[in-house]
Amino acid sequence: MSHALTLITFIPIAGMALILALPDSMKNIYKWIAVAATVPQLAIALYLYEHFDTTTTAVQFAEKTAWMPAYHITYFMGVDGISISMVLLTAIIMFISVFASFGINRAEKGYYAMLLMLDTGMMGVFVSLDFFLFYIFWEVMLLPMYFLIGIWGGPRREYAAIKFFLYTLLGSVLILLAMLGLYYYGATPTFDLTELAANSSHYSVGFQRIVWIALFIGFAIKIPAFPFHTWLPDAHVEAPTAISVILAGVLLKMGTYGFLRFALPFFPAVALSQTVQMVIVTLSLVGIIYGGLVAMVQPDFKKLIAYSSVAHLGFVMLGIWALTVQSVQGALLVMINHGISTGALFFLVGMIYERRHSRLIDAYGGIARVVPLFAAILTVVSLSSIGLPGTNGFVGEFLVLLGAFRTYPVAVALATTGVIIAAAYLLWALQRVLFNPLDKHENEKLTDLTPRELAVLIPLLACIVWIGVYPKPFLTRMEPAARQLIEQVRAK
Repeated sequence: MSHALTLITFIPIAGMALILALPDSMKNIYKWIAVAATVPQLAIALYLYEHFDTTTTAVQFAEKTAWMPAYHITYFMGVDGISISMVLLTAIIMFISVFASFGINRAEKGYYAMLLMLDTGMMGVFVSLDFFLFYIFWEVMLLPMYFLIGIWGGPRREYAAIKFFLYTLLGSVLILLAMLGLYYYGATPTFDLTELAANSSHYSVGFQRIVWIALFIGFAIKIPAFPFHTWLPDAHVEAPTAISVILAGVLLKMGTYGFLRFALPFFPAVALSQTVQMVIVTLSLVGIIYGGLVAMVQPDFKKLIAYSSVAHLGFVMLGIWALTVQSVQGALLVMINHGISTGALFFLVGMIYERRHSRLIDAYGGIARVVPLFAAILTVVSLSSIGLPGTNGFVGEFLVLLGAFRTYPVAVALATTGVIIAAAYLLWALQRVLFNPLDKHENEKLTDLTPRELAVLIPLLACIVWIGVYPKPFLTRMEPAARQLIEQVRAK
């Protein structure tokens, strides 16, 4: 497994090339090629996670070789406690999303090719330790997601896709400018992330502020943090179900991952300045409370879940900037848990939409009597999203609040209202969808979950219970990297 990270990144591209090489008459096997590409990726991710050494802070499974020596560009891949869980989450989400895409019946070749290209881009982001290589994978994600929304999305898919493209392109340009500035004005020209972090003090204070702002905006758009969030509800609502899951489960985490990998370790003096901390904490609280309140008034169930993402990722930002071991671990767990729980919610909404062709909450009512299995799973997943003790959501949010209380006690007191708001909008939605009177004839003939749909949901349910009851395997892998990040940042 000396080239495990290369394999886990580029196997999907091999699957994409095979799909594109096959004639259109063989469209029935495109989906199975996509499955064949994601199965070994998931197997390698599980292997890496199982064999990850929890006693060291060093980069593991590293692959490093000169790529373009004249420009100091290296092919440098590796994982640490921050990225290993994201690698596993990406592999799980992509494997499940391929099965959830079996209902696609239009332009299947292009759909599965774009899906696998997106897979490579996302995985590459989490394993790249060279800024140039990281940026290539960051850009690789943009086009397939644009086409997946714009071609296979809902009625307003073109608008949503263009809005997504323009917002994220702006963020990409700012990250590119920051990368070039770091390269040309550094003590020695390099794209190596470890060297850039170690030598960041050589840059002038004014330069650090400019580059940090560019990186912050670039990653905040991807989260998306308030006030850069307006592209998210449109993209989620119009995207096909599997793409909404990938968007929530993986893509949004790349913004918060960028904060952990770039914004904090590169220029901690700027990141921890009083002004920046006040701005970040304020934006986090606005995201938590505003996202929850806006979700509460949404008539569209899918848009409600989309706005809940703004609230959940507000907890992540708060946990990162509190900069304690518990809060950083909690932020990483919220990133993972949000991908699992919100991904499951999007799957469930997509499944009921295929039967009823409506995402409006008022179009339902009392369907627990007709589809009891669907109702039971939706209830469990919603409770995990709220943060019920015993589920995955509770562990992450509790650690964020516990760790952040030392640094921002007033902010934590305000952030806890977000938990109450989340309970309000999700429990109210559950009541209207599942437990109100069954007064619409269209709902009386709904069919319950199929075996394929259960196969999609069961792994996510298992993760909800596993992390909620026994989070130790995740926390032990995160702790050394979280502690090292805090020591590295505070030392500067």
